[in-house]
This record gives sequence, structure tokens and C-alpha cells, in this order.
Amino acid sequence: MKSIINLFKFIWLFFWASFMSVVLFIPMTVAAIFSVTGNMAFNISKLWAWTMLIVTGVRVHIKGRETIKEGMQYVIISNHQSQYDILALVTSLKIQFRWVIKKELLYVPLFGWALYAAKNVFIDRNNREKAIASINKAVNRLPQGVSLLVFAEGTRSKDGTLQKFKKGGFTIAIERQMPILPVVVKGSRAILPKGSLIFHSGNIEVVVCDPIPADQYTHETIEDLINKTHNVIEHELSVS
Repeated sequence: MKSIINLFKFIWLFFWASFMSVVLFIPMTVAAIFSVTGNMAFNISKLWAWTMLIVTGVRVHIKGRETIKEGMQYVIISNHQSQYDILALVTSLKIQFRWVIKKELLYVPLFGWALYAAKNVFIDRNNREKAIASINKAVNRLPQGVSLLVFAEGTRSKDGTLQKFKKGGFTIAIERQMPILPVVVKGSRAILPKGSLIFHSGNIEVVVCDPIPADQYTHETIEDLINKTHNVIEHELSVS
């Protein structure tokens, strides 16, 4: 019986992900043509995220959103445990931001085009210099007040333990003097753990922590900024 239920869940998830990608393909294409900023495409992507949450019975709760200053441009640093982190962040933060994403996702049919239309940043994770150059170039094109979101661990955590942070997002924050906005996602691993295609309904909590000014740091003290951000997120993850 369990195997039948899991098969149904897999088919259900695949159907809705594919169906919404096809339905939103034309609106995304129009948005890519007429929205220079990518804001329209980003807003359309929220429909995809909302639908996936609803059809899988996942509810997102956010705490600390009032911390976000309207019009401020942040480098948002978040932990990463599940693909559902993306859905939770898109639907709960309610600000315009762009993802820093591995370039492989660009080649996913329809979904990759949607990400491209929304002006997200695609990087080569195997080449640090090219990755940072790509982020820098993208930041130059960001509309005023649009933030950049980075999963600083680089990949999803297998066991939920917060991994070491990579420097890319912090380098940009220091060079552009953009404050770091630590954001913590809790509960997503229980919904869809890494390596699984079987979802479980439930709750996800998003916690927005106090911003960390980056203008007090230099490339020589970047590790201090990384450690401070890591400690903030790690502490919040330990709070039940």
C-alpha cells in the first residue's frame, strides 16, 4: 500500500510541475519580451510556486518579515535543505529578488526558460572566478531595490546540518556594500529531502533575521562576515 501511495505522490508532483510549466510558458515568454527588469516574470513564477504548495498540501509561515526595509537591496543568504526552499522563499518574502543558480538548471525544458526570463543569475560552480564575474555582471543589471538570493552552502544539505558557506555572495556584498539578510528555512527537509521525489504534506517556517551591514568588512576580513552570518543561521536552526 505504501509503495502505491508513493507512486501516486510521484505522479501527482510530476503532473502538476509539468502542467504549470506548460500553462505559464506563454505568459513567461511575453514577460521576457516586455519586461526589461524581469519583475513581471518573477511575479508570474510565484503562481507556479503557490500552485505547487497548494496541490502538495504544504503551508508556509514567515516570521520577521517586518525586518526587511522596503526598497533596500540585499544579498539574501539562506540555508538549503530541499527544493521546497525555493517555493517557500518565493511566496513568503514578498520582495523582488533574483536567484544565483547553477547553470545546469538553464537547460531544464520550460523551467530553465522561466528562470532565464526572470533575469536570474546562472553560474558555473566549477569555476569560482567565472561565477563571481557572472554575479557581478548580473548585479549591474538589477533594477533598483531588487535583491540577490544565494544558497551559500552551494547545494542542499543531506542531513539538515548547516554546511560551510562559500564566499561568492559575501564577496559581492562587500564590493557593493550591500547588507547581508540572513534567512532561515525550517521544516522543508521533512517535506522533500534531497534525493527523494516523494513529497510529504506539512509546514515550512521562514525566519528573517536582522540584516548584517557589509560595509564594515573588507576582502581581508570576509571570513568574519561569513562566520557571523553562519552563526546567525545556525543558531536560528537550533531554535525549535
